[in-house]
Amino acid sequence: MHVQTHILSGWLAGNLVPAFGPRERFFCMLAASLSDLDGLSLLGGWECYYDYHHVLAHNLPFAVVLAGGLAFFSQSRVTAFIVYFLLAHLHLLLDLFGSGEGWYFEYLWPFSRLRVGTGYAWEFYSWQNLTAGALLIVLTVLVVYWKKRTFLEYPMPKLDRELVAWFEAHRPGSVP
Repeated sequence: MHVQTHILSGWLAGNLVPAFGPRERFFCMLAASLSDLDGLSLLGGWECYYDYHHVLAHNLPFAVVLAGGLAFFSQSRVTAFIVYFLLAHLHLLLDLFGSGEGWYFEYLWPFSRLRVGTGYAWEFYSWQNLTAGALLIVLTVLVVYWKKRTFLEYPMPKLDRELVAWFEAHRPGSVP
């Protein structure tokens, strides 16, 4: 699945948790996307990428460490841990189906090399992935109108306010 899809899925999920503020919603984006850090194995060449992408950070231990680390810096630590842990698993689920045939992950790595995969995966550049991405963009725009915030609210608050103001000025039916 495309990384921007993971990022938006995390931010949208974070908007569903009333106890979360901007930092926690930003952490939701991280929890939903940081499993793709193992994609940096491409720096070692394609063989390294094929050997380690979906292995090093697409597993249960990484999900626990990631959720725990982000929850430590969150307000509602127990709720945050659960949400971040679930978002790391959402990443795995999306990749299971949306990364193309032949991809798998080693869920218990480094303790076990047992591979988890499916015969129902669709291609990385497919209508399913593009539709999922488009749907998340539409939902993101709806959140901008509804909640008056963007996914930039924590890392770039000034730009967030400017984007919300722009969307408000260009709201369908608004008078210029």
